[in-house]
Amino acid sequence: MQLKTQIKDIRLIKMLQKFKDPDITANGDKRASVPLIKAKTLWFNTGTLCNIECVNCYIESSPKNDNLVYISPDEVSDFLDQIVERKWATTEIAFTGGEPFLNPNMIEIARRCLEQNYKVLILTNAMLPMMRKSVQKGLLELLKQYNEKLTIRISLDHFKAIFHDTERGKGSYDITISGMKWLRDHGFSMAIAGRTVWGDSDKNSRLGYHELFKKNNFKIDANDPNETILFPEMDEKIDVPEITTECWGILNKSPEEVMCASSRMVVKRKGAKKPCVVACTLLPYSKEFEMGNTLKEAEKSVKLNHPHCAKFCVLGGASCSS
Repeated sequence: MQLKTQIKDIRLIKMLQKFKDPDITANGDKRASVPLIKAKTLWFNTGTLCNIECVNCYIESSPKNDNLVYISPDEVSDFLDQIVERKWATTEIAFTGGEPFLNPNMIEIARRCLEQNYKVLILTNAMLPMMRKSVQKGLLELLKQYNEKLTIRISLDHFKAIFHDTERGKGSYDITISGMKWLRDHGFSMAIAGRTVWGDSDKNSRLGYHELFKKNNFKIDANDPNETILFPEMDEKIDVPEITTECWGILNKSPEEVMCASSRMVVKRKGAKKPCVVACTLLPYSKEFEMGNTLKEAEKSVKLNHPHCAKFCVLGGASCSS
């Protein structure tokens, strides 16, 4: 028993020594970094306020969390201009929260992006904020004019209500399904974001979603990872390996496959005069991943100095973009 305790203590000490130095790992190896190879997607966090409070929300969204405040249409337009100035190869503008449809300007923000011929992806829980009459009216206007360029990605943590509701609250599954049915009935392009925390295999998860989609006539392909995205769980307390420059060859993986090679996210912090750009959607609060206030400043490489970089992106193979 004493030996097991000693081993556990040693492992804890080693874990705490990781992800400290931006350039060198705890073992003294050169840390991997990822250059911005082709900026295909620019994300905006519309604000961290949300109509619900999930058990394990990586961004801690809730009805009270306004650490990231609502971004405005003019602030978004400024970054759209910067995309042109910097000659970024951006084809998609994506929005996450919080709950984007709580932002009172979400429809106008989406319209400005669509007017400039970008594809627009909006992440939502498809609950009451999306179902307000003013939002429905705005969405229908956007759909009528831009149709194929607009996709709504719904957070449906599991294909079974019992698991989804343990994360998001009793009855939330049924409300989300009702929102999806409204989107279905009006012809919106939909995608799903699920989670793998309950231990289902990828095959069984996709089979479960397939049956759900078939039952409700949702035109979503459960086997297409761009339409049904299954995210690995993010827990900073779990020990994960650091990614060194040698890992690319060992894992047979290229830096261009990692999310920060092709995207950045704009956030506006509470009390800040202007928005800033962060390395990716997963690390909105980590100041070391803040890259400046402009896209020009955000063109530098990202050092993979966080557990999420290892577990979620490099080893998990996940990406928030389509």
